[in-house]
Amino acid sequence: MARYKLKTHRGAKKRFKVTGTGKILRMKGLRSHLRRKKPARTRRQFDQMVALAPCERKRVQRSLPYGG
Repeated sequence: MARYKLKTHRGAKKRFKVTGTGKILRMKGLRSHLRRKKPARTRRQFDQMVALAPCERKRVQRSLPYGG
């Protein structure tokens, strides 16, 4: 019986990045609008990628079967 290939979830591929060590990174929220009223330091922090929480890792990994 043939094995079927798993499809990568295209939305997850655009939102998450898998590092060489296997960690999954995501962008922070609150980035798109109403940014001018926030301090510059806060705006800079929103532009950095952060590691995904361990409790959400399994669900995202299912969407990215081949590492995105």
